[in-house]
Amino acid sequence: MKVEVLVSTMHQKDLTLINKMNIKGDAIIINQCDRNEYIESNDHNRSLRMYSFSEFGVGKSRNNALMRSTGDICLMADDDMVYVDNYEEIVLNAFIENPKADMILFNVPILKKNGQKIIKVKENKRVSFFNSLKYGTVNIAYRREKIIKRNIFFSLLFGGGARYGCGEDSIFITESLKKGMKIYSNKSIIAEIQEGESTWFTGYNEKFFFDKGALFAAISKKGAYLLAIQFIIRKRKLYLEGNLTLRVALRNMLLGIRNFKK
Repeated sequence: MKVEVLVSTMHQKDLTLINKMNIKGDAIIINQCDRNEYIESNDHNRSLRMYSFSEFGVGKSRNNALMRSTGDICLMADDDMVYVDNYEEIVLNAFIENPKADMILFNVPILKKNGQKIIKVKENKRVSFFNSLKYGTVNIAYRREKIIKRNIFFSLLFGGGARYGCGEDSIFITESLKKGMKIYSNKSIIAEIQEGESTWFTGYNEKFFFDKGALFAAISKKGAYLLAIQFIIRKRKLYLEGNLTLRVALRNMLLGIRNFKK
């Protein structure tokens, strides 16, 4: 089986990002910038391809990579990740040891500026709808053939550069579950992320909760209100950090649900 890394990035001039991210094997870079261009290199028996497009939107970027991928196992990546040296071995072994897995969510710790390390994958287990929303795109590895056969792609309405600020990862994972993909989590670390400035996150403000409501409506139109209520109860510190009251935060989530359902 061949592992291929699918990178979404912006404003790259050449393939130097490959070394910065410590990518050892095959990779596709989707570079959103001010030009249309194609670069490829076959270096040390690895295939490196960069497609530059004069367009924006993370959903478009990830779909462009998915459509052009050729690997048996694809890893979704952002340009702020640095892979461990043996990530390919870790990923391949995990899929070999669990042949039932169509998708595996690996550990990619986030190293925050205050020294805190955020680890999302804390155990090896089957992922269900109810515990799937905490994972991000960078955790995802999937069998390409399984995704293509089920016609699963990233939403163009969610994520950086789209109408709603975030959530394309959650929709991709939940859509995979709805279409019968068997998803597992794996504690093995394949990369790390050094926290930087976000291109979409501007704080836990009214727009954040509006977009979160829209996300819940996209995931489950029938269960959107229940998802919103449980979120507002569990994540009390978020709206307090944004200097919002529970009422204001919940109101904006409900507005987001209604907006998406129109």
